[in-house]
Amino acid sequence: MRYSTTIAVCCALALVCAAAPAVAGAGKAYTNSIGMQFRLIPAGSFTMGDDEGEGDEKPAHKVTITKPFYMGTCEVTQAQHEKVMGKNPSRFKGASKPVENVSWNDAKAFCKKLTALAKGGSYRLPTEAEWEYACRAGTVTDLYWGPASASSKYAWISKRPNGPTNDVGKLRPNAWGLHDMSGNVWEWCEDAYAAPYPPGPRTDPKGPSEGTSRVLRGGSWYEFADVCRAACRVRRVRRVRG
Repeated sequence: MRYSTTIAVCCALALVCAAAPAVAGAGKAYTNSIGMQFRLIPAGSFTMGDDEGEGDEKPAHKVTITKPFYMGTCEVTQAQHEKVMGKNPSRFKGASKPVENVSWNDAKAFCKKLTALAKGGSYRLPTEAEWEYACRAGTVTDLYWGPASASSKYAWISKRPNGPTNDVGKLRPNAWGLHDMSGNVWEWCEDAYAAPYPPGPRTDPKGPSEGTSRVLRGGSWYEFADVCRAACRVRRVRRVRG
């Protein structure tokens, strides 16, 4: 298989928490009751996909996100996962490293239990459209930081052959304050995988709710920059751990 099997949970906070007002500006910070940090992602529009990319990234199309939402500033760490789930399944151990070796089903179970444990708020995986919108943070380049020559300042990529993963939040964030949106570990999205995209503009799109394969975004430490582009998408069976 062409892609790394190192996968992480990427959590989005649905806007049901009074302590995290949706009227705040882009990048407004919120910390939940167990210490996880989030940034407010504003409503807006962007071009999703890439007409010059892989076949499943086509066609590029306008997407409008009508409601702001909170996105985790970093990938979920092993310490956070263990605090919520009582275990750490990761291969590359380290409290501040991203949790990996989790399936989509595991990610959903984490969100459900976090919702029950944390005071206020409801937690879920981002839709694929929310993920790409948050990753791009207003940019239109393949990589949200611009030229591939600057990748080492923003993303843990091209660390072949042995890795390992790296502590979250150590490199520069994107314009909306999110770290490691590209590289380090692949991140699960809510959507079932479907390709190509439907043609024409879309509003708050969600992929199919049913399907054995789910979408992964962001690339990993193992990949080169072209696989860590904002538009790049891969799929994996929802029950498989990587």
